[in-house]
Amino acid sequence: MERGGVMVKMVKQKHLWIRNFFQAFMVVAGSVITAYGLESVLIPNKVSDGGVTGLSIVGSQLFGVPLGMLIAVLNIPFVILGYFQIGRRFAVLSVIGIAALGISTSLMHHVPIIVQGDALLVTVVGGIIIGIGIGLALRNGGALDGIDMLAVLLSRKLPFATSDLILFLNIFVFIIVSFVFGLTGAIMSAIAYFIASKVISIMEVGLSGSKAYKIMTDESEAMIEEIRIRLGHSATYQTVQGGYSNQNFMEITCIIHRLEDSKMKEIIRDVDKHAYVAVYDVAEFKRGNLYKNRTADKKKNGRHPGNPY
Repeated sequence: MERGGVMVKMVKQKHLWIRNFFQAFMVVAGSVITAYGLESVLIPNKVSDGGVTGLSIVGSQLFGVPLGMLIAVLNIPFVILGYFQIGRRFAVLSVIGIAALGISTSLMHHVPIIVQGDALLVTVVGGIIIGIGIGLALRNGGALDGIDMLAVLLSRKLPFATSDLILFLNIFVFIIVSFVFGLTGAIMSAIAYFIASKVISIMEVGLSGSKAYKIMTDESEAMIEEIRIRLGHSATYQTVQGGYSNQNFMEITCIIHRLEDSKMKEIIRDVDKHAYVAVYDVAEFKRGNLYKNRTADKKKNGRHPGNPY
């Protein structure tokens, strides 16, 4: 028994090391992508990034200090804040990401410029590239910028998404940028980072093709049956109580594909047009043992496995 416990522990540790390595690798990949967007699109066109990186670009332009060095030095206070307020894991991954970003900007300083002159194209392409890089790092538990760390910390205490807070904090950065790159450069920088913030949001949440429906109705059995017959999905349900009426209702939860959205609304109208309905975008869901058991059962009975819910 003891040997079996040791083996299980070793397997868990191995999986943890693999996961940590994968996350660190993805954070570094995000750093390299961000550095490429900066050096091949934004900086050559006098467009800045936001956050500490944006301030580093301004400092590098004014004083001739290497950009990578400024990125590393100016982020130190935020890394310390992240360590104490968010956790060691987040701080370590952020150190890896910031170090990789600083090194990558130095190595890519002379890469070919891929977009030049066209203001619209510069802001769109640059914003998309750095958004992918920063979003990749955030999705894997790290951050490439002190502003990102501050935004992650504030998002835990305020009812705003990380990407929205990053955009708000960067307003002050772009005011400083305007003194170096001019008003046009600051506006282009703000547009590029607005685009980047939307890409960051997509990277964090994902481009899931699924929606979750929560339906409170008195016709729960009929609703579930219609969903099963017309959509080929099952659903979970539970009893909930209204806070005002104190009445009990059945709350149905069902995850569907976006293409089935109109069909689901049609089912709800047909069964109970007075039902209370809440719809959420689903970033991600995993098919567990429930799905496997239901799939095996439905295949046995000659039915489409459909949705685990």
